[in-house]
Amino acid sequence: MASFDLVSKLDMGEFKNALEQTKKQIAGRYDFKGSKTSFELKENSLEVLTEDEYKAGACLDILRTNMGKRGIGMNALEAGEVKSVGNQMVKQIHSLKQGIDKDTGKKINKLIKESKIKVSSQYMDEKVRVNGKKIDDLQAVFKMLQDNSDLNLELQMENMKR
Repeated sequence: MASFDLVSKLDMGEFKNALEQTKKQIAGRYDFKGSKTSFELKENSLEVLTEDEYKAGACLDILRTNMGKRGIGMNALEAGEVKSVGNQMVKQIHSLKQGIDKDTGKKINKLIKESKIKVSSQYMDEKVRVNGKKIDDLQAVFKMLQDNSDLNLELQMENMKR
C-alpha cells in the first residue's frame, strides 16, 4: 500500500535569502532613499516598519517577487494590515504560515472523500497521511489539493512510500 504525508512547510533558509535580497533592492531604490525601512523576522512573523503605506506595500511586492524567484509559494506569507505606530511610522506584520491546523486537516479529509478517488486520509499532528493502492491515485489527490483555491496553503508531499 502506497502512502505519503501532506505537509505545509516554509523553507526558512530560502525565506531568509529572499528577505536579504529584498533589503538589498530596497537600499538601492530611489523612492526609498533616506527612508527608515526595517525588517524584523520573528519565529512565525515578519515585521515591516517604514514611513508610509506606499512603502509598506512596495516592500511586500518586492518580497513576494523574491519569494517567487526562490520557489517559495505566495500562500506561505499572509499580509497583515498597516497600522500607525506614531513618530510618522507605520508597521505591518506578516504571518508566516506553516503546518496544517486541525480545521484545515478536516477540510482536506473532506475534499479527498468528495473527490471519489480510491484513497484514505487521516490527520496526524500538522500533517495529513494519504494511503492508496496506486501511486497514480496519490498523485491525483496531491494535484487536486494543490489546485484547490479554498485551502490557501502551500502544500508539499513528504515520505512517499510504495
